[in-house]
Amino acid sequence: MESPPVQQLGIIGAGRAAQALALGLAGHSVEPPLMWGRSLEKLGAASAATGSEVAVSIHRIAVDCDVIAIAVSDDAIAAVIDELAPMLTAGSAPFVFHVSGRSGAAILEPLRSHGALTAAIHPAMTFTGHPEREVARMAEARFAITGSSDQATAKAQHIVAMLGGTAVEIGEAQRTLYHAALCHASNHLVTLLAGASNALTRAGVADPEALIAPLVRAALENSLDRGFDALSGPLLRGDAQTVASHISALAADCPELLPAYRAMALATVDELERAGAPVDVAALHNVLG
Repeated sequence: MESPPVQQLGIIGAGRAAQALALGLAGHSVEPPLMWGRSLEKLGAASAATGSEVAVSIHRIAVDCDVIAIAVSDDAIAAVIDELAPMLTAGSAPFVFHVSGRSGAAILEPLRSHGALTAAIHPAMTFTGHPEREVARMAEARFAITGSSDQATAKAQHIVAMLGGTAVEIGEAQRTLYHAALCHASNHLVTLLAGASNALTRAGVADPEALIAPLVRAALENSLDRGFDALSGPLLRGDAQTVASHISALAADCPELLPAYRAMALATVDELERAGAPVDVAALHNVLG
C-alpha cells in the first residue's frame, strides 16, 4: 500500500477553514496533523473536532512539518509569515500555502527566501463551521492556485487533488479581481436576499424565505446555465411604469432597500444596453434616476 505523500501536516489557524483542511488532509499525512493558533480555547475545540494534535508553539510547526497551511484571516497572514520565516530550517524546503482569496504567492516571499516552496490555494466556497460537511463540499469545489514557481504550482495542484477538488490557476496580478468577483457573487447575494425578505415581511408575508426560495433557486440555476440570457422581468420587457411603481413602493414602505434596488436595476439596464436589447433604455434610466 502506498504511503501518504505528506509526512507531517501543519495547520496555522483554528477557524472554519483550518478545521476543514485538517480533516480533509488528515488521511494523506503519515502523522496526525498539527494545529497551532493564538487562542488556546479555539485551538482546543478545533483539535477535538478534527482529531488533530495541538502544537505547543508555531516553532514546532516550522521545524516538524513538510506541508504547512496558513488558514488565518487575510489581515493576519503577514504577521504569521514574519513570525514563521526565521524559524524555517535551512535545507528543509517545506511547502507552505495560505488559503486567502485576496492574496497570491507574493505575500509569502519571506518564506520562499528562507527556502520554502510557496503558493496560494483558495477554495472557492463558503465555510460555515461543519468540517465533515465541508470536506465533502471541497471535493466538488474549484480551488484558485497561484504558485511562486512551477514546482510550487505542481505542489498546490497535488494538495487540491488530495482534497478531491479541481485546481484553477490564477495569475498573481489577477488575484484581487478574482476575489472581488467571488465576493460580489456570494456576499452580495446574501445582502440582496436579506433585503428582499425584509420587504416581503413588510408586505405582510409571514415566511418570506419560503416564498422566494423556488424563484431564487430557479434564477440562480438559469443564470449559471445561460448567463445574462437568463434575465426575465420588467427591465427586460422595458416596463418603465412597473419599475416606477417599485421605486414608489420602496420609497414609502422599505426605503433602506431603495439604493440597492436602484443600483442593481441600473446595472441591469446598462447590461441590456451593451447587449443591444430592444428596450427603451432612456425611459428606464429616467424612472431609476
